Order: sequence, then C-alpha cells, then structure tokens
Amino acid sequence: MNNKRDKDQGGASNPWVRKTDSGEEEAAAPEQELPPSPWSLEVPPRPSPWTDGGAAGGSPGTDSGWGRASTGSGAPESGWGDSSGSGGPSGGGPSGSGSPGGPATESSSAWGEKVGPPSLRRPPPAKKKPSIPPLVIPIAAGVAVVALVAVALVLLTGGDDTAKQEPSPSVSVTTPPASSYTPPANAVPVEHGVSVVPVNGWSVLAKETKGKQLVTYAPNGEPRAFFWVRQKLNTTARTFLLGIVEGETENEIAQLGNVRNLPCPRDVLVECVAITYTSTANKVKVQGYVEAYRRKDGVVTALDFRSRSDYAAKAEAEAAPMKQSVVDSL
Repeated sequence: MNNKRDKDQGGASNPWVRKTDSGEEEAAAPEQELPPSPWSLEVPPRPSPWTDGGAAGGSPGTDSGWGRASTGSGAPESGWGDSSGSGGPSGGGPSGSGSPGGPATESSSAWGEKVGPPSLRRPPPAKKKPSIPPLVIPIAAGVAVVALVAVALVLLTGGDDTAKQEPSPSVSVTTPPASSYTPPANAVPVEHGVSVVPVNGWSVLAKETKGKQLVTYAPNGEPRAFFWVRQKLNTTARTFLLGIVEGETENEIAQLGNVRNLPCPRDVLVECVAITYTSTANKVKVQGYVEAYRRKDGVVTALDFRSRSDYAAKAEAEAAPMKQSVVDSL
C-alpha cells in the first residue's frame, strides 16, 4: 500500500478535483492577451545641450534626443507617442486611440506637453517691498520743510527780544536794630538811613537821580574823579557789584581784578565784597574800585569810585573819609 491515491479508488470522486471533459477544454475561449505596459518601454537617454544630437530641430532621420524622431518624409515619429492621441505604444492598444483612462500616451516633449526643458539661469530675486509706507515719505518731507521755515524765520527776526532775566538768589531778610549813628549836619542823605559826608573840593552831581554822586573837577572844569553811592534791594552784594563794574567799563578796554570778600565792619552787615579795575576810555587811562555791603534787612549799598590814573592817588585819599561816613551810617 502506497501513499498515492488512485483517482478511481473506491469509485468515489475527489471533491477537490474538478473533472472536465476534453470537449469542454477544447471549446474554452482563449484568454485575451493584456496590452504591453507603458513602463516596460525603452526610455531614450536625456540629450546633452552641448552635443550635436541635442540641438533642437536635428537633421532628418536622426533622433533629436527629446523622445521625438524625424523621418525623411518630415512626419514626426515619437517613442512616447504623439499629441494626436493615436493609439498606445507602437500604435497598439485595446481601443486603438489615446482616450482618457487608457494607458499612458506619448508626448511631443520629454518634460510634458507644455513644459520646456529646465533653464540654466537663476530665477530673478524677489523684489523687497519698502519697509516705510510710501505715504509716510511725503508727510515727513512736509514736516521737515515746515521746521526749516520756522528756523529761518527765527534767525531772520532774531527771536524774542526780551531776554529772560534770571531771578536773584534768595536773600534772607531780618530787621536790624536801630542805628545809634547820628550823621553830621553837612551829611547828604542817600536812602534807607544811609548818608554820605562830602569833603572839600567835592560836590554833589545834581543831575544824578539814582543814589548820590559826588565829583571833583580840574582847574579847567573837566571832572577828575567820581564817588557814587547807590543802593538796591533783594539782591546779593556780589551780584550788585558785578553789574556796576560791567556798566562802568562797557565799551572800554578794561582789566578786572578778582572779586574778594571784605571783613564786614558792622554787625548789621551779612555780606561785604570788593573789586578793583583799570581801563582806557577815550585814550584816557582810568582806575577805580567798587565795594558792596548787604545788611540783614536786604538793603545793599554800593560805593563806586572812579578816577583818572594821573589823579587816582590823591582822589582815593580824599574819598576815604567819605567812604567811612557811608559805612558808619549803615
């Protein structure tokens, strides 16, 4: 007994084997042969643009290298099929026409129907939009023009003619005790209890309205020296002194000394300063000094001495007692 089974063993048929008659086998229709796959076609190599075979419009009868050959009759033939939609590969196909849904058809270009070969040039760079909106530029230009016009007007008109005056430093004011000084009968009152006693050869200049000014004259009638007593309130002695010396030497060639502090000769005084100077006025050499004394009540009294240089020594000696009379009356 072997492992092989006999077809006719036991007279029973094998359920897994279908028996067919020889007539049926002959009558069976042959199966339809499938069309060739477009992917099995031979693809021509991509031509090189640097060889004769890759030039467009090659010579008749030669392959152009882009999947399209020219025959001697001028009718184009293509290994990829032409654009007329005729059949599949080699003119064969189920329907004989390149209808949609059928196998891949041929094309006149290796890169597609309406696609040319790739370009060797770089694409142009994309244009960058300006970061500043175009509307801002004319507005900024208009503002700049207005600013320039304003500056030009200020320069032409000279700006504000009224200069801003800086406020005077704050001065503490207290009421001083009553003075025990009694001026002599020939004393000339100035203001705020201050007076000056003239000496021989010096007289009051009547036309002076600010303070009291005494002057001495030469034999020819020309003035030789001045001694001027004037006052101001709510300022410092230093500020008042500098204002006086600047006014005296204005439009003159002057040389100013340094402002120096003086020992205050009386208890009612809180600030005492002095300065000396020399100058040339109308080709005449002049020298002088200014002293300023500030009291506790805020009254500042200045002594302004000015003389010709050739008479300065005698004039200063004559002015010394007049200065002392002023200090005593402070």
